[in-house]
Amino acid sequence: MKHALTALALAASATLAAGQQQGVTKTEILIGTIQDLSGPISGYGKAARNGLQLRIDEINEQGGIHGRKLRLIAEDHGYDPKRAVLAAQKLVSQDKVFLITSHIGTPQNMAAMPVQFEKNVINWMPLSAGREMYEAPNRLKFAYVASYYDTIKMNAPQLFREKGAKKACALYQDDDYGLEVIKGAEAGFEDIGVKLAEKTTYKRGATDFSSQVARMKAADCDFVVLGTIIRETIGAIAEARKTGWNPTFLGSQAAYTELIHKLGGKAMDGMYAVMTTAYPYLDEASQPVRFWANKYKTKFGDDPSTYSSGGYEAMEMFILAAQKAGPNLTTDSFIKAVEGLGKIPPDMFGSAEMHFTPTQRLGSAQSRLSQIQDGRWKVVSGYR
Repeated sequence: MKHALTALALAASATLAAGQQQGVTKTEILIGTIQDLSGPISGYGKAARNGLQLRIDEINEQGGIHGRKLRLIAEDHGYDPKRAVLAAQKLVSQDKVFLITSHIGTPQNMAAMPVQFEKNVINWMPLSAGREMYEAPNRLKFAYVASYYDTIKMNAPQLFREKGAKKACALYQDDDYGLEVIKGAEAGFEDIGVKLAEKTTYKRGATDFSSQVARMKAADCDFVVLGTIIRETIGAIAEARKTGWNPTFLGSQAAYTELIHKLGGKAMDGMYAVMTTAYPYLDEASQPVRFWANKYKTKFGDDPSTYSSGGYEAMEMFILAAQKAGPNLTTDSFIKAVEGLGKIPPDMFGSAEMHFTPTQRLGSAQSRLSQIQDGRWKVVSGYR
């Protein structure tokens, strides 16, 4: 009888363990993030991690979510898809996180998502504008960044016409990210009967763009779509200015960062980029944003960027949904809560209104344009 009772107790314990929600205990919710903390876009990755951590610290100081504190586990992929897979495997199988938020990079997300989904782990608000972040439909996908493809497809031909341009070229990174940008450019220009006069690529990590710039200049282009990120954007535009070639440059969301004008200097003036949330220059920001920025700088010793606000916003939306899900937080209850949030109003950073449904996994498809004027980004269009 004693042995039978012991066996029943063990069976019940095993059943309870099997049914327990990964990443959720009585006192804690484990959140994972995968960033570039050591590679070519480490400035983005560190800012995003800090933004996440700031909002987590705030909610924990208020007692957490239904009595549970949040704990962030950050992994570094160095902008390498293979390392992103290893990071995802560690987070979902060893650390057993509830979800992964704000994973940076399109190729890296593409590589890591199958690992997450096999373990029923949500990919929450990745820092990527690849369409794959919300397509094909998957209950474990939630994105809030309008795609490179759609935003370039919409904004490139409109700006081309506004500038009275005659010939368009494109320079793009030879990977999933760059391909999304070039496909969007081609589709957008096709809509207005324009064909790209020159398309040229570079490998990740490239520093010399003289041959690419020479090809586009020889094609007599006066409008260039850039599927570049930070140093490639600076390098390509600086090379063009050096040769006396000054077309209109349009970058994707990946090039919308204060690092462009801070590192590139005066040569970057005039460049356009697609964006959603405006960069928080403190002498122009609202009082709530200034308060937030001062708190951020006090904690991390650096001024915040749009990646800081992006991480903060992703965690804010997680908190809204987790609170709505109630004390019994599971993957299923969280997904149901997100779908039931209704219209999420713009936040203090000026983001577009968001809305998620069982069939709509992108919060907003809207975007707008900014231009570098006198060494800082200026919003030059409304949401489109």
